[in-house]
Amino acid sequence: MNEHSFRTIEIVANPTAHNGRAAQAAAWLRERAVPAGRFGNAPARITVVNTAQPGDACRIARTTPADVVVGLGGDGIAHEIAQGLMARPRGERPTFGLLPFGNGNDYARTIGMPANDIEAAWRALDAAIARPLDVGACNEAYVLQTASFGLDAAIALGTQERRARTGVTGTRLYLEEGFDQLAHHLVTREATIALDGGKPFSFPLILGAVQIGRTYGGGFDICPAADPADGIFDICLAAGPATPAQALFVFLRAKNGRHLGNHHITSLRARRVEIAFSEAPPCQVDGERLEGTRFALEVVPRALDVLCAQGAGRRG
Repeated sequence: MNEHSFRTIEIVANPTAHNGRAAQAAAWLRERAVPAGRFGNAPARITVVNTAQPGDACRIARTTPADVVVGLGGDGIAHEIAQGLMARPRGERPTFGLLPFGNGNDYARTIGMPANDIEAAWRALDAAIARPLDVGACNEAYVLQTASFGLDAAIALGTQERRARTGVTGTRLYLEEGFDQLAHHLVTREATIALDGGKPFSFPLILGAVQIGRTYGGGFDICPAADPADGIFDICLAAGPATPAQALFVFLRAKNGRHLGNHHITSLRARRVEIAFSEAPPCQVDGERLEGTRFALEVVPRALDVLCAQGAGRRG
């Protein structure tokens, strides 16, 4: 049983998420959860507000007096709420929750929340346990799940245009965009990398992912050993050059975490990562584009209290 004592819950919904299905989920909450006025078997004031434009969720998270801020939407709204919460002092940050309605839902996997089913997600949230989880800092952005560079970032960013153009969602969306990028945009970029202040080394990078949680791209198990509360990044680097066939083989095996051990793959762990390129690569943080040629990443250990489904949010 959930023993939390939260009394004010603010749910911030992106009504356009998951092709508009999040708007229906928000309506369900207004009809069912808000009038019930209970959370974790205790009385609570629950409000639901829709975002109207980018930045709304960040602003609300930065200023709300609520005990809990819950994102209703995909990884995008989770990322935006995290930016607002992390702008506040640690002792003044509301607890973060997620009702996942999106295409990737990778952070939802990390915290064990059922995706794209509002009744199941609300039950899980109501019974969830708050756990302090790590957050990453990357230049001026905070990272909930992943920061990636090169091919994987190009795939993540390309899915947005492909989804708008085709209506394809979920894993199929990432696979289709991945096949296209592998066939037409397979580039090796020379990167200079330093870990935990150590000596920089050169790496012929096809893709690089710096992870808090295990997955990205709608469930690709890129760093199977990642623990969101261990205070350390898990890092997966893929080296070039590689033919499209070789890269495709590794790409498909990454869906189930079977890419590890391939001679193109290097797995590392570090609390601080510095990575530099001669020209700006594709870069994304939790699905949002980040520009630059030099990136400094650092773990902020257990920076955010997150409502995790029971048994999630930790290993073992």
